[in-house]
Amino acid sequence: MAKKNLLYAQSGGVTPVINATACGLIETARAHRDKLGKVYAGKDGIIGILNEELIDTSKIRKKHVAQLRHTPGGAFGSCRFKLKSIKENRAEYERLIEIFKAHDIGYFFYNGGGDSADTAYKVSQIGKKMGFPVQCIGVPKTIDNDLPITDNCPGFGSVAKYVAVSIMEASLDVESMASSSTKVFVLEVMGRHAGWIAAAGGLAQQEKGDPPHIILFPEIPFEQKAFLKKVDDAVKTWGYCSIVVSEGVRDKKGKFLADAGTRDAFGHAQLGGVAPVVANLVKEKLGYKYHWAVSDYLQRSARHVASKTDVDQAYAMGRAAVELALAGKSGVMPIIERTSDQPYRWKVGEAPLSRVANREKMMPRRFISRDGFGITPSARKYLEPLIRGEDYPPYNKHGLPEYVKLEHQLAPKKLPPFKH
Repeated sequence: MAKKNLLYAQSGGVTPVINATACGLIETARAHRDKLGKVYAGKDGIIGILNEELIDTSKIRKKHVAQLRHTPGGAFGSCRFKLKSIKENRAEYERLIEIFKAHDIGYFFYNGGGDSADTAYKVSQIGKKMGFPVQCIGVPKTIDNDLPITDNCPGFGSVAKYVAVSIMEASLDVESMASSSTKVFVLEVMGRHAGWIAAAGGLAQQEKGDPPHIILFPEIPFEQKAFLKKVDDAVKTWGYCSIVVSEGVRDKKGKFLADAGTRDAFGHAQLGGVAPVVANLVKEKLGYKYHWAVSDYLQRSARHVASKTDVDQAYAMGRAAVELALAGKSGVMPIIERTSDQPYRWKVGEAPLSRVANREKMMPRRFISRDGFGITPSARKYLEPLIRGEDYPPYNKHGLPEYVKLEHQLAPKKLPPFKH
């Protein structure tokens, strides 16, 4: 039988380690040249595939593929685009199958979160119906850590480390100036529905009185009175108050505190920034001088402070995806299974995409302190191993990280342009 080609694409918000997954996938596929053909990568995710913009990774030097392991961002481009159901837009699915046929694609790997798992699952089903079955493997990625079944998600550990380090360092700054200047500092982190990233800030709290003094989770309805009392108590007890707030914090009625009234490409509410909302509330009600910061893209691109655990797991997911394909699997996703807390150990498992697609894993209530403003020992036991270890990128003579920027060589097009 002729060797089939592979098609890989990145989807959704990128992470500090998504390229490590791409590295694992490409290197593993190259190690199996006797069974596998070329690896193509969709330029800018599924949109590039629909437009027949396929990057030929066989043109990328071995050295540059290896450098992907320590380079942040999405080396092949990503997108926020969700396929509709086949009833709503059959043309998109027919186009994908045409692309697969034209470029002899036998394996499709979609590297993303819950929406991406949904896309990979739909494609795995539709290929059979249209007479061109393709092995579809979802590859996990999301800084939000909200995919079900897998113990944790590649990308989260590094973001968790960044947030914990950032609130620790910023709080030392605030504490040193609190007697005559800023008394309240608010750090906003990502997390629309699940508070995993906000919870990670709690790892900075090693002893009583350490920051953050308050964590605001999406899972806990915001109560103004209780919050303000907690702020006031912290300032009076410790001289200052450091707060980590998730972008997805809601009030008792379920409305986002920072709802901007618009929607993104996936239909999610666009959030306009909760840190200034919280900070202004403190100023208005308590009169304390404040500063706020939004970690935003910084948290998901900070490869310089990545967790070694996270890098290793991200690479392993790329390698495992190819191994699943070689084993004849389709409609599945490699996952991380925790086998031990002390010492921390993990292994690679697998899960059906049908159980991953469009599902979110929230923070369990037992991970949140009774008052709703902190994390519990159970949460610490879960979180702490995920930020362990350092995996610094190489630095150049100018003192900056040496990240690779690939030159994309596209495969020749074989089909007419696609009309969206």
